[in-house]
Amino acid sequence: MAEEGVHVLPDQGTIGAQLGALVAAKAKEAMGSRGVFTIAVSGGSTTKIFCQEMVKRADVGWENWRVFMADERLVPLDHDDCNYKGYKEALVGSVPLAAEHIYPINPSLSVEAAAEDYAQKLKQVFGEDVPVFDVVLLGMGPDGHTASLFPEHKLLQEKTLIVAPISDSPKPPPNRVTLTFKVLNHARCAVFVCTGEGKAASVKSVLEGSDEGSPLPAALVQPVDGELHWFLDTAAAAQLSAQ
Repeated sequence: MAEEGVHVLPDQGTIGAQLGALVAAKAKEAMGSRGVFTIAVSGGSTTKIFCQEMVKRADVGWENWRVFMADERLVPLDHDDCNYKGYKEALVGSVPLAAEHIYPINPSLSVEAAAEDYAQKLKQVFGEDVPVFDVVLLGMGPDGHTASLFPEHKLLQEKTLIVAPISDSPKPPPNRVTLTFKVLNHARCAVFVCTGEGKAASVKSVLEGSDEGSPLPAALVQPVDGELHWFLDTAAAAQLSAQ
């Protein structure tokens, strides 16, 4: 299992293998301690990297997984932009993960009601006001956003909600729900996966700091009592001072 920190690897396949080993170890640890493994997952290229690796792993106690979305677009569950669809299609039927253990938002609700409904689902599964995920799996956009927490957006200051609605996302579609930093920073392990040269400038800003303006949203993910991992390919790490 990789030590906490920044891991620069040659390609997505190598990232997938090391990510898979880390998640498998965290799942084993969680099930040994609590009988269940909870993970929040993200969309984009992270879905492909994660799922292509994890379908190879039959020994991770899939029956005891509980999978939530770190963020989700308010679109029908069969829409190509739906993060839930990507994970359900890749995993259910390929591994012994029950469909009912992947938790979608309710896209028939307003964005505000969908966020509140998802918060209630979290509380039902975790039995606590602030869920503590075993792993949160995150990506980062070229602008430094993570989940649906965007630069300079008011949600960066959200201190109360565990799931927040966003109706003015700068990246379409505008209506989304997202876990807040209150949840992300209570995780036992937060993991970023970033690939491609389009992320290099933001990776440098997040990991080495910047004198320009406020920290990027991804830089605000700092678990208070958990691990933080960054898995980068060489292109995403190209601007780092030390690799």
